[in-house]
Amino acid sequence: MWIWQQSDWPAFRYDQDQLNPLLREVHFLQGLLLGRIGGQGETQCQQATLDTLLANILNSSAIEGEQLSHISVRSSLARKLGLQETEPAATSAKTDGLADMLMDAIMDENALREQPLTETRLLQWHAWLFPPGASLLNYTAGGPIVGGCWRGDETMQVVSGRLDKPKVHFEAPPKTLLDQELNAFINWFNASRQNSALDPLLRAAITHLWFITLHPLEDGNGRIARLLTDLALAQAEAQSIRFYAMSVAILQRRRSYYDILEQTQRGNLDITTWLLWFLDTLKLAIEQVLQDIEQNLAKTRFWQNADHSRLNKEQIKVLNRLLDGDFADGISGSQYEKVAKVSRATATRHLVQLVEQGCLVRTEAGGRSTRYKIAG
Repeated sequence: MWIWQQSDWPAFRYDQDQLNPLLREVHFLQGLLLGRIGGQGETQCQQATLDTLLANILNSSAIEGEQLSHISVRSSLARKLGLQETEPAATSAKTDGLADMLMDAIMDENALREQPLTETRLLQWHAWLFPPGASLLNYTAGGPIVGGCWRGDETMQVVSGRLDKPKVHFEAPPKTLLDQELNAFINWFNASRQNSALDPLLRAAITHLWFITLHPLEDGNGRIARLLTDLALAQAEAQSIRFYAMSVAILQRRRSYYDILEQTQRGNLDITTWLLWFLDTLKLAIEQVLQDIEQNLAKTRFWQNADHSRLNKEQIKVLNRLLDGDFADGISGSQYEKVAKVSRATATRHLVQLVEQGCLVRTEAGGRSTRYKIAG
């Protein structure tokens, strides 16, 4: 029995006491992220927003196995945000549509995120996701995927394995139930925003699970579900969602993502396990951004104190690689030689100079095991 076949569907239940510690942590991290971003200049914030939206689109597509052109998506986003590019790239209906989707869900232009959710809005997202002739990947056994319409009458199943012995991971509600199920979901989404008893983060998690369980589209259900999640998060806290992309963390946990969804959809209406997974993944996404911010601040502080006049271009290149975290255990002489493209003798001399200038410190290991790390 699938979750939507339960007699009390969709009366979701969960253990609030189990969720509260994680909820407190994530809310704290959201506030911390806003504080860190608030200390940056306007240009840095704009760049952070662009990078986050780009990561969101690329990773959400990668979860479904679709690899997009990084530079094309970036150019589409930059134009929608009104940012100037030094080397703009060609865009397409696909990349422009993806940018439009995310702008509609997250950004505050014309207060789009404040507008109620409707079937028309969902179908517009789907039309942007699947513009005519955009990709050879947008085909099923029945032909090209038509953007902007609900799925047909055929049974919607998620399967894997051999054609003669498929494994059914999930089966969605039949088309005969889809209209009433969609209406119930949309009505809940719009009304639940005013429900002070429902934590906004749990609302986002329930949104994700509920929509993907309905599976109302021929394809793109996962990407639309994640976009709805972004919309729910944007409605909840408006600002920090611009600076982290949950899809990045979901991609890292892709296997467990599909496993927990299948497990939940095969279970009863107690969705505590799904909510814990969702909150923990959201926590990971924000923590990674905070780590990146701290790394950038450390890099800025380092170069503010360094004497550039005593460094050559090869040393600066290697220091930047170390500051970017490319060599977590430190860099060896042979690695310096390869990165800087210098001889072994020159690499040794450069490293000695960097130690003398206080830029690097040697690790305790000696001989060929000696490595060098950023001082301090």
